[in-house]
Amino acid sequence: MEEVVELFIKDLRLAAGLNTQCVFRAWDKASGAERYTVRRFFRGGKLYITLNSSALRSMLFLQRAALTDKINILLRQDPLFTTDDPKVPFVKEIILK
Repeated sequence: MEEVVELFIKDLRLAAGLNTQCVFRAWDKASGAERYTVRRFFRGGKLYITLNSSALRSMLFLQRAALTDKINILLRQDPLFTTDDPKVPFVKEIILK
């Protein structure tokens, strides 16, 4: 069944959109800042996050490397994340605004 789902995702070219949503879910879980996150954008391994709290942004800024590692660990554990999609790779950098 798992192979059928993977083929279905690849055949309909849903992997990029699905991977992006997985990255956003991993951000919410790793950072705990879902309620303060206003905008999210992911392209080329860079995760752009806009927060509505400057204090939280400052705190998370210092934890960017650890958050990146934590997000990528969560993505590796996510069965819906397609690791071989070149359009949406793992998170390489977090940019906080």
